[in-house]
Amino acid sequence: MPVEIKVKIKEVIQRNYNVKSFRLEIPGILDFQAGQFLLVKLKDDPQLKRYLSISNSPTEERYLEFTKKLTQSNFSKTLDNLKAGDQVTVAYPFGKFILDESSPKIAFLSGGIGITPIRSICKYVVDKNLGSDIVLVYSNRSAKDVIFKEDFDALAKSYPRLKVAYVLSEAELGFKCIVGRIDLQVIKNEVPDYQERKFYLCGPPQMVEGLHKLLVEELGVAKEMVVTENFQGY
Repeated sequence: MPVEIKVKIKEVIQRNYNVKSFRLEIPGILDFQAGQFLLVKLKDDPQLKRYLSISNSPTEERYLEFTKKLTQSNFSKTLDNLKAGDQVTVAYPFGKFILDESSPKIAFLSGGIGITPIRSICKYVVDKNLGSDIVLVYSNRSAKDVIFKEDFDALAKSYPRLKVAYVLSEAELGFKCIVGRIDLQVIKNEVPDYQERKFYLCGPPQMVEGLHKLLVEELGVAKEMVVTENFQGY
């Protein structure tokens, strides 16, 4: 059952030019599964609330972290002005976008800020050394939009069964990537054993819908092998 608590912000981390992570001091034991999300309420204002993915793993103890792309919404503007020591109200955990540990092979297809629950899951797999074989294909417009690159590069280095492929709309000098978008050919190239994998899709709703259709209708992946989760406030 989700619980609601008022907590202090422990740290604010600038992830890129328009994305910040907010780490919250959580008393006691963290009770959530990697990939789940929380409800964040600001200034006790019923209009200032959003469902946001938890971006840290349960193995990273004593704090909860959510990561938000900052837009021109009132919620984003209010959130952007918060600093360490300020308070927010959170309710958690919610959601079923969680790892099926019985599936030995996993593929994540993600875009933009949709990477947040995937970062949580991958960190959990590596910390627990679960043995899951993982391919992550992560799409963005440009290199400056990529989130958690240092984390994923470090995870892949320490856990050889994690392969990360970056897809950018435009080529960037010095940034190893596939140019274009996640399409049929990219999936065939990066996930050649796609019939053996369970897929997790997270990103803009239109992207998730398109990838789901591509996997099921064009590649013949069974519907039960494709996990998606869209939630209000994405």
